[in-house]
Amino acid sequence: MNKLSAFFTSIVTLLTSCDSRIIEVPVQKENTMNIYDNSFNDLHGNHIEKDAFKGQVTLVVNLASKCGLTPQYEDLQALHDRYATRGFSVVGFPCNDFGGQEPGDAEAITACASGYGATFPMMEKVHVLDGDSQCKIYSDLSQATGALPEWNFGKYLVDQHGTPIAFFGSRIDPLSTEITDRIDTMLAN
Repeated sequence: MNKLSAFFTSIVTLLTSCDSRIIEVPVQKENTMNIYDNSFNDLHGNHIEKDAFKGQVTLVVNLASKCGLTPQYEDLQALHDRYATRGFSVVGFPCNDFGGQEPGDAEAITACASGYGATFPMMEKVHVLDGDSQCKIYSDLSQATGALPEWNFGKYLVDQHGTPIAFFGSRIDPLSTEITDRIDTMLAN
């Protein structure tokens, strides 16, 4: 059993170290979509109106409470706080697709987030991977960017019109200049 456990640990380490992708999305009028047209529920099952994030720049992130990257909650909250008054929001989607690292219910997810001081909006737990149970918003994000997260804490930057403009892999820090420079530019327009 030790060899099997070591093997799986090696695979997880390899996967988490590999997703440092940054994918820019060329915006073309015929390809634009509005992910804000999707309806969804918050973490506690309350319906979120389709226009709740309309006009805001958002960073959509798949979250997990039991992941080695879970401390990113802290930086995601710092990013949310830095830009919230200028029309920006982090929007989290808990996901158990990668390594079963989000096994909890809404109460457990909230407790984890609170431990990192995270209060940004969180939606109900979803599936982000391709398949019959994939969440519609992740289907749209994938279609627009050509990218799906390879692990927990994949990040999509979405403009004020609901158009995804970039994908950042799990290893890209939420407070990195790759992300903050783009947010600054988007909010300046």
